[in-house]
Amino acid sequence: MEAKTRCAWCEKDDLYRKYHDEEWGTPVYDDPTLFEFLILETFQAGLSWYTVLAKRENFREAFDQFDYQKVATYSEEKIQELMTNPGIIRNQLKIRAAVSNALAFMKVQEEFGSFSKYIWAFTEGKPIDNNPKSLKEVPATTPLSDAISKDLKKRGFKFVGSTVVYAHMQATGMVNDHIEECWTRNQ
Repeated sequence: MEAKTRCAWCEKDDLYRKYHDEEWGTPVYDDPTLFEFLILETFQAGLSWYTVLAKRENFREAFDQFDYQKVATYSEEKIQELMTNPGIIRNQLKIRAAVSNALAFMKVQEEFGSFSKYIWAFTEGKPIDNNPKSLKEVPATTPLSDAISKDLKKRGFKFVGSTVVYAHMQATGMVNDHIEECWTRNQ
């Protein structure tokens, strides 16, 4: 069996490799998955993505499978319940942001027909291929992530700084940052 060359960041363990091989950088156009990644990325702000990834199933359970219509209606009682859930990141500001982001997400859907149409319009509906030769060439932010961040904030989204937005773009395949030698690069 031939060994696969992957992006260096994912060699930590099987959880990272599985995520890298099956999801990261694959274009996502459906609103429910875009919302899930948006919420996960906002919880990741200031933390390791591995921390969030390891708790992903707990997040799914705690946040009603990331059903944005349900998340948008969370009461103060539900927010306090989430604050006591040891399976997720219990940051009150991020939990409250998930609720306000669900509301903002639905407003974008109303305006554009879907969140996907809105977010993918920034790349004209197709991935940007950065073709990095190594991890050192992969940026944390770009002028485009700056612009998207600014627009999301204007629309009421929280915890969507440029670094979070760029990570969301990578996760959902809006940008292809798989290194040149990565086996998934042209999948």
